Amino acid sequence: MSSWNMIVDVEKCENCRNCFLAVKDEHIGNDFPGYAAPQPLHGHNWVDLVVKERGHHPIVDAHSMPVMCNHCDDAPCIKASQNGAMYKRPDGVVMLDPVKAKGQRQLVGSCPYGAIYWNDELNLPQKWCFDIHLIDRGWKRTRIEQSCATGALQSVKVSDAEMRRLVAEQKLRVLLPEAKTMPRVYYKNLYLMDRCFIGGTVISAVDGVEDCVEGARVSLTQGGKVIAESVTDVFGEFKFDDLAKDSGEYSVSVKAQSKKDQTIPVILSESKYIGLISI
Repeated sequence: MSSWNMIVDVEKCENCRNCFLAVKDEHIGNDFPGYAAPQPLHGHNWVDLVVKERGHHPIVDAHSMPVMCNHCDDAPCIKASQNGAMYKRPDGVVMLDPVKAKGQRQLVGSCPYGAIYWNDELNLPQKWCFDIHLIDRGWKRTRIEQSCATGALQSVKVSDAEMRRLVAEQKLRVLLPEAKTMPRVYYKNLYLMDRCFIGGTVISAVDGVEDCVEGARVSLTQGGKVIAESVTDVFGEFKFDDLAKDSGEYSVSVKAQSKKDQTIPVILSESKYIGLISI
């Protein structure tokens, strides 16, 4: 049996909000019996964007990622529902029955991802249905995937074994793994949102004038072990990424031909620019 999954590449997301708008356009004022009641004009973000800024001037990055119903295999909302208001289809999609779910406000708080919203007018919890109403009519991909200009979203229908292979091959991760909900939304390059970097700029004085040093060899050491190496770019900058937050003490060592080696201690809590390193 094949099941639907969504792969989100954080590196490719440009926060254009096309996916957000596609869901709004699809559901505001539109009723899809058996799938979803109309979304209200305001207050519901069935597919939303989370933005994370890291570092500080002059090495700063900002990334965003779509968040949505995770269509979990062990979904807390299904456990919290009554009368079969929430259920999982054989193809992996978690459905909310817009008739049976009437009045079941407890479903909103049951989702650890905050993906279920309450509609006061309809007295109804609501969420993203994986655009399954379109797929059941013959669409090959979700509408949010088709709306994404950068290819940050990829809906795939594969066996669980094949999905495990993709997870290992692409180093995919899920949100809130500690919740143990077995979600079917996977994230690539998630470190851009939840991990840290150490960056800096290497300079040198030439005839009394400071300039950037391109091609300097930089290494990152922790506990006496070199864990990463890099080379400065044309601006003299380097960056070590995918480091755990609050991960303690590091050393940054810089070597360049005919220059004095430098070693700088760093204590990492959040992403950090360690400044100008003169060699």
